[in-house]
Amino acid sequence: MAQALVRFLSVQHTERDGTRQQLFGGMFGIFGHGNVAGVAQALDQMRNGLKYYQCRNEQAMVHTAAAYAKMHNRLRAMACTTSIGPGATNMVTGAAGATINRVPVLLLPGDIFASRLPAPVLQQLESPQSQDLSVNDCFKPVSRYWDRIYRPEQLISALPEAMRVLTSPVETGTVTLALPQDVQAQSFDYPVVFLQPRVWTVPRPRPDRALLQRASAAIRASRRPVMIAGGGVLYSDAASALRRFAGNTGIPVGETQAGKGSMASEDAMALGAAGVSGTAAAIEICREADLVMSIGCRLTDFTTASKSAFQNPDVRFIGINIVEMDAFKHAAIPIVADALAALEDLECLLQGVSTSAEYRDHVARLRRDWIAEVDRLTGRGGRVPLPQAEIIGAVNSASGPRDVVVCAAGSLPGELHKLWQTSDPKGYHLEYGYSCMGYEIAGGLGVKMAAPDRDVYVMVGDGSYLMMAQEIVTSIQEGCKLIIVLVDSGGFASIGALSRSVGSAGFGTAYRFRREQTGQIDGDPLPVDLAANAESLGARVFRASDRASLDRALAEARAADRTAVVYVPVDPDTRVPGYGCWWDVPVAEVSDQTAVQDARKQYERDRQKQRWFV
Repeated sequence: MAQALVRFLSVQHTERDGTRQQLFGGMFGIFGHGNVAGVAQALDQMRNGLKYYQCRNEQAMVHTAAAYAKMHNRLRAMACTTSIGPGATNMVTGAAGATINRVPVLLLPGDIFASRLPAPVLQQLESPQSQDLSVNDCFKPVSRYWDRIYRPEQLISALPEAMRVLTSPVETGTVTLALPQDVQAQSFDYPVVFLQPRVWTVPRPRPDRALLQRASAAIRASRRPVMIAGGGVLYSDAASALRRFAGNTGIPVGETQAGKGSMASEDAMALGAAGVSGTAAAIEICREADLVMSIGCRLTDFTTASKSAFQNPDVRFIGINIVEMDAFKHAAIPIVADALAALEDLECLLQGVSTSAEYRDHVARLRRDWIAEVDRLTGRGGRVPLPQAEIIGAVNSASGPRDVVVCAAGSLPGELHKLWQTSDPKGYHLEYGYSCMGYEIAGGLGVKMAAPDRDVYVMVGDGSYLMMAQEIVTSIQEGCKLIIVLVDSGGFASIGALSRSVGSAGFGTAYRFRREQTGQIDGDPLPVDLAANAESLGARVFRASDRASLDRALAEARAADRTAVVYVPVDPDTRVPGYGCWWDVPVAEVSDQTAVQDARKQYERDRQKQRWFV
């Protein structure tokens, strides 16, 4: 069975717009008794079929697989195999991230014996309610497709269903096939045709004509329209079409974390980041907009500023999305279609239609002001320790036009979203649907595996680094050089700032000794040397303290012969402003702490900006 599985995966292909490519770039795995005699034996025997990649952590390999798929616009994927037990459940977090971000990964965890004869086996979860329960049932809520293969012939029906979901632009996400360890080793006379090459066409559904006409009429009637570009724009290769559409119609574009890069930073209609982590320009345009076109976007609370971003009382929405659920959000005119197909059809209906010269001038002024603000924030300020904005500016200046920046969690994503300048649709890679700490280095590895000709800059805070740094070893093993910028704030800087904003003074967020006098973790800083840790994993390490030494370190890291880490302390208290945008984080309604009471009053005032869209 395991041999048939590996053979089948090795001959699957995707095709879109006439371009065909192999679906699976390989399989990550850590072996134990639950898969060593099955999937591992098959990979060993069929070395020309599916390339095997070693990793150091099961969660990390799922992040790497997700980043690989995202970089390939979901047209290629990776499989991940583990043993039964902790190896399997270690993948649950990565599975959730892939499903939330709607990128395809295939998980192949080992499972309990289908025969049940040796039960309970090592690492088996026993339940008094059912013998048909294992830890792999944890994957059900975070998988788009889940199955357990009790008999070897069940592969014949399960694998095509798994491929259907993995290659579906609507349904894609994590696919989990739980593999009982005895079944992996059983034989079956599989039909030859089942193991022959197969091509899965990734379609471009076109929009309904009547709804397209309604959307066209709404655009013609609007005076202050704006577009919000999400990840669906990039996955459908619609960036060029969006730029052309925006330029012709004069409708400015804000970008989500997943959609950043849809517009080149220099485009006249590019507002940059939208939402809670948005630019001042995008925040003002969205606040005034009478029409919002959401394209390939989920309209999450960060994008909508917890439904406070759009304040025009007459605002209406057009939802362009291949996923019906997202197209209907905010009572929008729902255009259920591929983003590229929808933009092409809208462009035909809107020939000669454009916003007013006054509105274009307004957008141009806001863009000029924002560019000046970026220069102010990222320029050489002579401060030590460096503010995070200046570190971002230095990395942005050191990177090339086709290089990729990777990040995921903490305070870095918000400031990167605002400040990072890119002209390449794949130059900005943020995992922010799940905002998963630990994604950064593993994700950077996946990006590099997908695009070996690009330099990959991984920006990671000390909190995230400490959760998952070990894939530095895998990057060196595979010759996938990363440039890791390790920003040390001495704790969880992002949540520390959020804690202070709700009146809690950063409780539990600093990396310090416990003080006997107070009983709290508020003593001296811990003597942790993260740069030395990275060096012990095999990376080249360059330390920086000010802007001049940071610029030198980045140049040396770029020239290094393997994965390099640039270590730089950061000022955790100097942050990029929010420009009046708000995020709903509830504050305790009752407290004896004055700071919390004050924060609650401000929270009640801010909540007045929230709106229902029905």
